[in-house]
Amino acid sequence: MSRVWKWNRPVTVREVLEDLQKERSIAYTTVMTVLDNLHQKGWVRREAEGRAYRYEAVSTRAAYAAALMNDAWSQSDNPAAALVAFFGMMSEEQRRALTDAVRIVQGPETQEPTEPSESAQAPEPPAESEQAEQPEQRERAEPREGPPQNPASAQGSGGR
Repeated sequence: MSRVWKWNRPVTVREVLEDLQKERSIAYTTVMTVLDNLHQKGWVRREAEGRAYRYEAVSTRAAYAAALMNDAWSQSDNPAAALVAFFGMMSEEQRRALTDAVRIVQGPETQEPTEPSESAQAPEPPAESEQAEQPEQRERAEPREGPPQNPASAQGSGGR
């Protein structure tokens, strides 16, 4: 999967083989079997090209990592404690990345200004007619989708 994710394009068994052979000796049939297994598990899709197939990742490496984190977190009997412990293991760079990610997920309309001005006033509550429209607008702007699923866990098979 690392090679497929790295290239971010459909690849052939031959291309993966040639790249792996730069590091170690490996047989064509081994690479072909692994890519076929990944296809059977739903990790890659394939399209025939002549007598060969081109394989392409079904989801990104980031989506896979997110699914792994979600799986681990959801199995905790105390999710808050698990998050605190996880955050405690993070480097300063990882914490900054987390802060940036939270800002992205919240979106600009939910972020507070970094330096509120002294003359800033609290916004007035919306009129009743505007209140009725807000949930519908929010639904359209923010579709409710779950995190990307790990194809292996979705099919109940372990492995990579």
